Amino acid sequence: MPEVSEAQVLTALRTVPDPDLGKDLVTLNMIKNVRICDGNVAFIVELTTPACPMKAKIEADCRAAVGEIPGVKGIKIDLTANVIARRPQGGKIIPKVKHVIAVASGKGGVGKSTVATNLAIALAQSGARVGLMDADVYGPTIPMLLGLEDEHLEQTAERQADGNVISKIAPAERHGVSCVSMGFLVEPGQPVVWRGPMLGKVVNQFLGDVAWGELDYLLVDLPPGTGDVTMTLSESIPLSGAVIVMTPQDVASSIAVKSLRAFQKLNVPILGIIENMAYFVAPDTGNTYYIFGRGGGQDAAEELKVPFLGCIPLDIPTREASDCGEPVLITDPEGAQSHIFHEVAGKLAQQISIQSRKFRPLMVM
Repeated sequence: MPEVSEAQVLTALRTVPDPDLGKDLVTLNMIKNVRICDGNVAFIVELTTPACPMKAKIEADCRAAVGEIPGVKGIKIDLTANVIARRPQGGKIIPKVKHVIAVASGKGGVGKSTVATNLAIALAQSGARVGLMDADVYGPTIPMLLGLEDEHLEQTAERQADGNVISKIAPAERHGVSCVSMGFLVEPGQPVVWRGPMLGKVVNQFLGDVAWGELDYLLVDLPPGTGDVTMTLSESIPLSGAVIVMTPQDVASSIAVKSLRAFQKLNVPILGIIENMAYFVAPDTGNTYYIFGRGGGQDAAEELKVPFLGCIPLDIPTREASDCGEPVLITDPEGAQSHIFHEVAGKLAQQISIQSRKFRPLMVM
């Protein structure tokens, strides 16, 4: 049998493109640590996100390409991930956070916080380091959704790049997600009665005074609309992008479009639209009902030429789990609803990787 060389392996892998980034894996510097022993080939494929929805295809394509080399007896592929940081990452305020993603809606009542919470958990379950910032100061719901209503934030010491140690707020943690919320700082049932400038101060405090540590993704659950919080966030740090959550009906779609265009005016990339409460499957008959209309999210995405990340159905167990502080990804991890959340989270991570390449030059081998 002919002897297999590393050059042959890399040449073969140059024929395998990343389906999203449009370049081959070698050019993208995604092939690591090629080892060859007696015709057995092993190497690492370093994906751009642990939530990559195309990982099975990429592995199969690599196996097929290398298998064409004469003399190859066996192939071992290890899939790892290194989330590509946007440049400049989280800016000076949160330099260890690779991506900050705004989760927004044009109006309330579309299930945005439930979607943000489950997306954060889905990304964490994929192996990513994830934070969730509840920026809805007037109506914080993340503590309830994560079962952290009795949590109180504490101080912690954090060492800075210059060696100085400063006091910061330690975020709460549940299900692998670090989170902070106004709900941790006020008594249950106590309203927050503040004018606009105070909202901006809270946003900056949650960004700069919290010990987020090293995160791949920080999801920010914004209040409905396009007011002070949205503007402060967009001006304070370089956002990797925004996700718009909407329901299918026409009135919700028109309002969601306004929110989307507001981010575009702020030069924030649109990562996609998520249609929540898209349909309802009756548990007794299995019939599907489109209670709020059909296809509004898909139509809006096509009209505005932005990605459509998927439909999430109206689901009673999801509501019940959220009310109990145990998200459906925890109570029913193998269920259909959990599968959908993982799928949408993968598409979100996919779009973040695509956007990141626009800010980062390729490293050609």
